[in-house]
Amino acid sequence: MSDDCLFCRIVAGEIPATVVLETKTILAFRDIAPQAPTHVVLVPKLHEPNAVALAERAPGELADLFVAAGDVAESEGIADSGFRLLFNTGADAGQTVFHAHLHLLGGKPLGHLA
Repeated sequence: MSDDCLFCRIVAGEIPATVVLETKTILAFRDIAPQAPTHVVLVPKLHEPNAVALAERAPGELADLFVAAGDVAESEGIADSGFRLLFNTGADAGQTVFHAHLHLLGGKPLGHLA
């Protein structure tokens, strides 16, 4: 855990969030600036700066993110219609919080990525 990390502080309960799922290893909460009708951020409770670092240190927790994403998609009613899972890794990719996190987006047609 990092004292200056926004997501670590959310996991610790220091900053409020609208939690949609919590497991032993994962916290999932609604994004405060949603890009789709359903936009949930899934974070491992273990602090790693990005998905690659998480995969290297704790591959089981990376797998937990995907399992939790499926559970959230099901509970949000978008599992059958489809959803997008997205990691931003590094500043050039748009990562603004340097704690590995997975975005789950859905609830409308999202189109194709260029």
